[in-house]
Amino acid sequence: MKIGKGIVVTTTEYGGVLLDEKSGSYWQLNDTGVIVVETLAAGRAPEAAVERIVAEFDVERAEAESDVAELTRRLVEAKILRP
Repeated sequence: MKIGKGIVVTTTEYGGVLLDEKSGSYWQLNDTGVIVVETLAAGRAPEAAVERIVAEFDVERAEAESDVAELTRRLVEAKILRP
């Protein structure tokens, strides 16, 4: 996956923000959302994001898998991430 053209990613002390410079829309992400975006944008599989989330946070694998899949789907639909 790649970050779409015109998308700016900024990390903050609370997670991160994705800004679509064309439309002016933005997404606010928590820490786990930032992990998902960074992992996928680096060309790694969603499972790598799941592994990192499970290792860093108190969350069950099934919940992490579901959350990663849902966020990935939504970011692809919004053209934030491109397959």
